Amino acid sequence: MSLEITINDHLKKAMLAKDEKGLRALRAIKAAILLAKTAEGAGDAMTTDAEIKLLQKLVKQRKDSIEIFEQQNRADLAVKEKEEVEVIEQYLPTQMSADEIKLAVAEIIKQTGVVNISGLGQVMGIASKQLAGKADGKTISTIVKELLTVNG
Repeated sequence: MSLEITINDHLKKAMLAKDEKGLRALRAIKAAILLAKTAEGAGDAMTTDAEIKLLQKLVKQRKDSIEIFEQQNRADLAVKEKEEVEVIEQYLPTQMSADEIKLAVAEIIKQTGVVNISGLGQVMGIASKQLAGKADGKTISTIVKELLTVNG
């Protein structure tokens, strides 16, 4: 079942249950899907990869907002964003742990033969493709830099 159909179904259920945080998050997902589908050059149906990227983008936006709100002592707004992140993450594949990412990145470094930070781009390119949908890009980047700095 496509993400759009699932979201519409869950949106109806959230309306009936009067689930405010669920409604906010589901409406945001639905709006993002509609924007993506009506964007120039977009086809009628979205691929699973495109759906995952869209959801990850929504989570990242909210996490960035949380960071800003917390810096500005706006806990009330940060709480709303955290609630939405929880709902959106339910539609993402299970994320890898930091240890799992480290193992995968270490294997990529071993396979490519990169020995120092100058090969960061090469490792990041491969890691981003292999771990797409399973790990956050920022986390991957941090771990790649950490491992290449230790090795180099």
